[in-house]
Amino acid sequence: MEIESVRCECCGLKEDCTQDYINDVKAKFDGKWLCGLCSEAVRDEVSRSKKKQFGVEEAVEAHMSFCSTFRSNPAVRVADGMRQLLRRSGIIHLLPLRR
Repeated sequence: MEIESVRCECCGLKEDCTQDYINDVKAKFDGKWLCGLCSEAVRDEVSRSKKKQFGVEEAVEAHMSFCSTFRSNPAVRVADGMRQLLRRSGIIHLLPLRR
């Protein structure tokens, strides 16, 4: 069996899998390959939303949308985290303003 590297279409995680496994996952999620964590999140969404008739396709799209909001530039996320830390600690008021 040949191992192939594949990237999750939701979160971008890269995994090494057999072609058979990749095909099985794609068959379950409307042709999209999802990592284990994202596939569990989609399955959970479908099972929790049975009364709304929320299908796999809608759950995949909703999860992809959720993931895309958190897949920004890592440097920006670190800077935002530091800004929040400084605001909460009160130190930001002591720093000079840049304009």
